[in-house]
Amino acid sequence: MKVAYFTNQYPKVSHSFIRREINALDRQGIEIERYALRVDAEELVDDEDKGELNKTRYILKQPFWVFIQACFLQLFKKPLRFIKALMLAIKVGWKSDRGLVRHLFYFLEACLLERWLSHSDASHVHVHFGTNSTVVVMLTHILGGPPYSFTVHGPEEFDKPEFLSIGKKIEHAAFVVAISSFGKSQLYRWVPNNQWEKVKVVHCGLEEAFYNIDIEPARQNNKLVCVGRLCEQKGQLLLVEAVAKLVEEGEDLQLVLAGDGPTRADVEALIEQHDIASNITITGWVSSDRVREELLDCTALVLPSFAEGLPVVIMEAMALGRPVVTTYIAGIPELVIPGENGWLVPAGSLESLVTTLREVLHTQDDEIRRLGGNARERVIKRHNIDTEANKLALLFNKVGG
Repeated sequence: MKVAYFTNQYPKVSHSFIRREINALDRQGIEIERYALRVDAEELVDDEDKGELNKTRYILKQPFWVFIQACFLQLFKKPLRFIKALMLAIKVGWKSDRGLVRHLFYFLEACLLERWLSHSDASHVHVHFGTNSTVVVMLTHILGGPPYSFTVHGPEEFDKPEFLSIGKKIEHAAFVVAISSFGKSQLYRWVPNNQWEKVKVVHCGLEEAFYNIDIEPARQNNKLVCVGRLCEQKGQLLLVEAVAKLVEEGEDLQLVLAGDGPTRADVEALIEQHDIASNITITGWVSSDRVREELLDCTALVLPSFAEGLPVVIMEAMALGRPVVTTYIAGIPELVIPGENGWLVPAGSLESLVTTLREVLHTQDDEIRRLGGNARERVIKRHNIDTEANKLALLFNKVGG
């Protein structure tokens, strides 16, 4: 069986889980064609991501006349489907915060994607994220393209489901994937209960090669690591405030912020304001190997997010035997259990974050190792990429059959 994967941006530093899923499906015997709207090749630091560039066909690399040609071919060959898809694009566009004009461009992109897929023997299209890329594939399907499915990660899909027409996307999809039970419950809110059967849970997963290595047990070294895009939803600004308070109390700690993003300047300014540059390091974008090295060299991962789906980096830290400090939001409590494999704090509470980080810094080695061992055991059971890809493969084959 051949499946086309379509994403807004691929490959991408923060979306290595898509590459892992594609590789795992290939091991299941499913051939994957890769399509994406665009790529930012300059941000790529991982050799495996760079290797995906030549395997992926990009919509927005095409000159504009190619879109116009595809549009007229669609109108000539399938006029009724053309009109139906165009009307759907207008309907969805009126409701969207991105506007009608943007959705007319999505319609042009769908015309081109349908032409490409008409020359492929892919029998299904799968999309990651229920945002603009799923609009394009939904319109492609209406134009006559293959059936489609999409994976919802959150939090954007949960923040503005009506603007994103999540219900309409599920209505036209063969099925939809949530990465947690929480995610499934949010999708239930936007479709009639006679469509709930379409919503399946398939976790993001880790390859054994990532964690089947010689691992030193976690220990107390007063080093904490936060891995993720520097943006408002990840809570790094609150984390800097927490570190400043702990340093003021006389605590000895080091924090590594592994990542980059739109709030980096704000984070750097706050670090300078509190005069704690000697306590905090910002790495910028780093490879998967570097992420693993940083996690192996810390006491715990800290991710004080305000909005999430279920972050893959939590799984990575736990698989490496490192306990996690994170927040009571979205699908996170399905994986992180306080007192068993980590700590959970209320999102947005500086006081709780300071108190918990202080507790972490004063936790003895044997307790850190116990928590880390439990974390590793739990995540390996729940998030093996081959197990999860098999679930997805069964769904693809069911639709294809």
